[in-house]
Amino acid sequence: MSGDWEVDFVSPSMRATHDSPRPAYLLRAHFVLEELGLCMPDIARARVYATAHGLYELDLNGEPIGDDRLAPGWTSYRHRLRYQTYDVTTQLQEGGNVIGAWLGDGWYRGHIGFDGGVWDNYGTDVSLLLQLEITTTDGRNLVVPLSGKWEWQLSPILAAGLYEGEAYDATLYDDQWCRSRNAQGWTPAVTIPLDSFNARIEAPTAPPVREIETIAPVTIEEIPGGRIRLDFGQNISGRLRIRPQGSVGDVIRLHHAEVIEEGHLGTRPLRAATSIDTYRCAGVPGEEWSPRFTIHGFRYAELEGWPGGPQTVDVEAVVLHTDMPRTGWFESSHDGLNQLHSNVVWSMRDNFVDLPTDCPQRDERMGWTGDIQVFASTALYLYGAHGTLTGWLRDLAAEQWDDGHVPNFVPWVECGFPNFPTAAWGDAAVIVPWEMYLHDGDTRVLTEQYDSMRGWVDLVDRLTGHSGLWNSGFQLGDWLDPAAPPESPGDSQTDRYLVATAYHVKTARILARTARLLNKVTDANRYQHIADRAAAAFRAEFITPTGRVVSDTAASLAIALVFDLFDDADTAARAGRRLLELVEHSGYRITTGFVGTPIICDALVLAGDPDAAYRLLLQDRLPSWLYPVSMGATTIWERWDSMLPDGSINPGDMTSFNHYALGAVADFLHRSVAGLASAAPGWKKIRFQPHPGGGLTYTHARHESPQGTTSISWQREGTAFTLQLDVPPGAEGIVILPGADEQIRVAPGHHTFHSTFRDPADDPLQPPATQRRQRENA
Repeated sequence: MSGDWEVDFVSPSMRATHDSPRPAYLLRAHFVLEELGLCMPDIARARVYATAHGLYELDLNGEPIGDDRLAPGWTSYRHRLRYQTYDVTTQLQEGGNVIGAWLGDGWYRGHIGFDGGVWDNYGTDVSLLLQLEITTTDGRNLVVPLSGKWEWQLSPILAAGLYEGEAYDATLYDDQWCRSRNAQGWTPAVTIPLDSFNARIEAPTAPPVREIETIAPVTIEEIPGGRIRLDFGQNISGRLRIRPQGSVGDVIRLHHAEVIEEGHLGTRPLRAATSIDTYRCAGVPGEEWSPRFTIHGFRYAELEGWPGGPQTVDVEAVVLHTDMPRTGWFESSHDGLNQLHSNVVWSMRDNFVDLPTDCPQRDERMGWTGDIQVFASTALYLYGAHGTLTGWLRDLAAEQWDDGHVPNFVPWVECGFPNFPTAAWGDAAVIVPWEMYLHDGDTRVLTEQYDSMRGWVDLVDRLTGHSGLWNSGFQLGDWLDPAAPPESPGDSQTDRYLVATAYHVKTARILARTARLLNKVTDANRYQHIADRAAAAFRAEFITPTGRVVSDTAASLAIALVFDLFDDADTAARAGRRLLELVEHSGYRITTGFVGTPIICDALVLAGDPDAAYRLLLQDRLPSWLYPVSMGATTIWERWDSMLPDGSINPGDMTSFNHYALGAVADFLHRSVAGLASAAPGWKKIRFQPHPGGGLTYTHARHESPQGTTSISWQREGTAFTLQLDVPPGAEGIVILPGADEQIRVAPGHHTFHSTFRDPADDPLQPPATQRRQRENA
């Protein structure tokens, strides 16, 4: 607990009376500067430090404080609680001042989790911790005494739930509540001693959630039954802002969904997240409203009870997510790839609402470890996500068991899902900090997470009986294999223990390298031995002498190739040839799941056939990356067939239209298609190695790296190939032209290269069998 706090929590509600969306509260306290011996010229600076059990927004003298949304965000509240800092110097006034807060349940006390979820997960109270400090012009620092002055009343928010939506009665709003001391209807708040809670109160490591942009509807139409349907043209995380011209008491309901099915909002995938906001009009000019304490995942909205026809609709969608700076871009001559990349970007945005989640819409929205494990390198290229991931990793370490077990999602919520050590999910404890180090070149994240990383690898080593072979216990494996039935997404064709043992090799190797970087020589030797033992166990159990791999699937072969699990180059080459056979046999459609999909294109390049990777990448038949694009998707789907070709929603209970995990292929677009990749931690060396193909005539990629802006562009005209690149100051470039092995070293600056390569018209765009049939028909 920080020793800087001189105040206690104050609460309007120590215990809720029901398990359904509860009201939000108003809290306020009055103070007079003159009673502190101050007047405005004496004040050099005034700051508010605040956090809450629940969600809060602050006002001072009737004006909002800050532009944060959903503060203080979601952390492992039993261990860590973040505070926010606001400069309020210009909002103070001579004489009386009123500081106030809106306070709702949020993640702390509201409904969270799936399979029914839980209420009051972290505590029964909603409460505010707020310290107002004033620094005077003569250097004094004063804490404004607010103890005993806090009072509360119910707000116009009648009910609010992150999943369910928000109900607001504008007729109950008093715009003087945070301006005057009218005591009618106000009750003294309960004081909760700060030391009665064990959580550390910490500064944030990342920017807050903010309103990032607004989107106007692309279509507005009245549908049978009288509702007005809005299509915003983009699947987002956020909420609506409405400006109705209604009469006092008019009630408007706002319904949300990601897709349309059979002419109706496709709400079945939302499960228990009803996602309905309700607004009761005050009937005053200039009326405007947007919810405070809920968030939805949606592209479509329907207005029920709107006062007027479609021509009177004044509604916009407000995009909410962590305010990370954009750092990575990609474009090409292929419209489908461009849309795919846009979908990846949007799915990341929509799922980085304070922490990396799986989905933004249904009754889940959890920090699944496996999702960010496969997506971390992509995330760090696209956005300045280091701060968000740093905070999330602290929660992972805080919730990690004493034996090293990492929960399958962080923060963990006991809602019935198995909580057993799980490969590819628990391995996030090792892989995510390692990817952060590779991107930033900063070992501090490795130092901070080292005990957590070591705890996980040690646990898995014990689970293998110190044999290296992880062949027992619960596993999710190559989750969401497209061959798995909708109701059983874990029924992969790939041996789940093959996946588990391979990941054990990978993370033990990473930990050995980490220990060397941190000068922990004994640890480095120990974990290298564990990695070598696991690799030997993998080969003995899962690889035949001829290079065949158990399960004989694209996923199993890709894992073995990309994780470097073969004993010699000849065996790896034979496995590569077998992978190419399987991918061709599938008609260049996806046969991999959660683990195999992010690496399948890299495996095909390692197998010596980038054109096979292009065929897979540019396939638009189900299942494929471009199938959702062909169906009008604007985000990455959870399942390849979240929507079936006939426009119906996948019948499985787990169907999201906004999951970034399968979008990890964007990393391949950046590194291999465009050819822009880091070749040393912190981008101190940059590899420019494009793999042109697929009929593409140009690509461009740009990244704001730790060394500065780096970019690559290539164009093809006939057999002429032109490469342009930028090496930032402090970095060295390594250029490998298509079809060449020579490494050309280049200094910082702009460089242009000319060479020859195959004409785009000669690129093999279709499966060979299809090409043969076309020749035969001709």
